Amino acid sequence: MSEIRVLIVDDSSVMRKIVERALRQAGLDPLVVVEAGSGVEGLDALRANAVHLILSDINMPSMDGLEFLRQLRAQNLADGVPVVMITTESSEEHVRQAIHAGAQGYIRKPFTAEQVKERVLPLLAA
Repeated sequence: MSEIRVLIVDDSSVMRKIVERALRQAGLDPLVVVEAGSGVEGLDALRANAVHLILSDINMPSMDGLEFLRQLRAQNLADGVPVVMITTESSEEHVRQAIHAGAQGYIRKPFTAEQVKERVLPLLAA
């Protein structure tokens, strides 16, 4: 598989590293990761980088994942790039909103590399 470029948007640098490690364990290698600490940073990153996949937390300050998703669609950034939302157990309504806004899937925290593999690899094969 050729190089996969992934944008990981999460306000926690530790969680960004956990997501990156799970992607590598799921078999995505070589992997180039672009990191963003908020939805605003994520939009800026997409203006500067072409990516194959976006993983975004839902709960973030300044611009949450749902607004980030709405904005990237409204601004035609990363057109056709699959977006997977990362969510906590208690945000079922947020998941529905994310799918409605154009997310292709979601991963619940805490997650395993196997769950990431099941949710992400089919999106890259499409």
